[in-house]
Amino acid sequence: MSHADTGVETSGGGNPPAAKLTLLTLTAMVVGSMVGAGVFSLPRRFAQETGVAGALIAWAVAGVGMLMLAFVFQTLAVRRPDLDAGVYAYAKAGFGEYLGFFSAFGYWASACVGNVTYWVLIMSTVGAVAPALGDGDTALAVVLSLAGLWCFFLLIRRGVKEAAAINRIVTVAKIVPILFFVVLALFYFEPSVFADNFGGADYAGSLFDQVRGTMLATVFVFLGVEGASVYSRHAERREDVGRATVLGFLSVFSVFASVTIVSYGIMPMGEIAELRQPSMAGVLEAAVGTWGQVFVSVGLIVSVLGAYLAWTLMAAEVLFVAAKDKDMPRFLGRSSGDDVPVPALLMTTALSQVFLVVTAFSDNAFNFALDLTSALTLIPFLLAAAFALKIALRPGAEGTAGHGTRRELVVAAVATLYTAFLLYAAGLKFVLVSFIVYAPATFLFVKARREQGRRPFSPAEALICAVSVAGAALGVVALALGWIEL
Repeated sequence: MSHADTGVETSGGGNPPAAKLTLLTLTAMVVGSMVGAGVFSLPRRFAQETGVAGALIAWAVAGVGMLMLAFVFQTLAVRRPDLDAGVYAYAKAGFGEYLGFFSAFGYWASACVGNVTYWVLIMSTVGAVAPALGDGDTALAVVLSLAGLWCFFLLIRRGVKEAAAINRIVTVAKIVPILFFVVLALFYFEPSVFADNFGGADYAGSLFDQVRGTMLATVFVFLGVEGASVYSRHAERREDVGRATVLGFLSVFSVFASVTIVSYGIMPMGEIAELRQPSMAGVLEAAVGTWGQVFVSVGLIVSVLGAYLAWTLMAAEVLFVAAKDKDMPRFLGRSSGDDVPVPALLMTTALSQVFLVVTAFSDNAFNFALDLTSALTLIPFLLAAAFALKIALRPGAEGTAGHGTRRELVVAAVATLYTAFLLYAAGLKFVLVSFIVYAPATFLFVKARREQGRRPFSPAEALICAVSVAGAALGVVALALGWIEL
């Protein structure tokens, strides 16, 4: 694996210099991270919650909120160019080591759960012609998914730059069938069906409840908007991080909203809500016949494998940089001669394997994994947005470069309110399940502190730890007594 001879940032500790990525490749990583399993599931997820009116409002809210988050990552990339690994680094700089650790772990864990959705959806797709795979949650489906996990581990082990190049090619390959779906759906669009779906169905509650019900789905499909920021240590030019973030977001937003809205002009929403995942395949089949389902299914498999590649890369990167900053145990900070953080990659694959097995026992494996992924990501996103707000309110503080503007303040405030609303929309169930995931991770934090000869917690950190443990305990009790169900 080759690296530039000059101007290359080293990762310290005798590790090789970081591979450098161009604006085009960074943008492809953002798009590749966001365009994965979620877009193929959008018709059913939205039809289960709302009609056209609610969908338009939901996309407007999600579009503005996520655009503000994209601007937050763009601003922070310029104002704090010293911080690598994006989401995690911003939380640590703004609110201390322990919340920074939680952000790193939560973001990493969400990526691992997100990886599970990819394999569930692949198996569910193939399950349409191979009943033994069911909806992606049968024993055979789990075994095949586990085999896929470890095959990708071996691929990424070959080198970061090679994997990123593959992702760029796959990104182009997977956008084509999605755009083709939108064009075909417009051609077969029936205005009368669209009008009947406008106000929602009998099972959809108030308009507010309808919009709220779509929020976790929109969070899931936009996960990856921070992809260039997470991979910032590999950027050829620092300003490319922000540009790639906004370019990637705007491209993907237009595609996601189009997929959802045109579907309402093909079938009654009650029928869309009953489709098996990937529901995009069922919608196109209703429009053009069986070949439409096959076309979307093939596109889905290419898309999902590409997204899995990008997310596994980013998840390992977060653990690696956290370990280099001494917020994770030092063994996670090791990398190979090809700039691959092998221990972090191994741990990422192992946790994905655990979640894959657990998810198989849920009532709806795909929806559960999707919602849990979104919920785990919300705290890291909220802390990043709050850090941007903190910088905007205190220009020149926090070691920032340049001067704050009123625009930065408005953007950070809206992004913070949006992510706080998302936590509310997630509901108590997923907040408690998130605590169950977060709390045990503290052992890694304590191990890292002991390696440095430091006491495990400051008084404030001990309080945060107590809250997380209490939340986890309540979550376990709630699961045991059936108050909440997977």
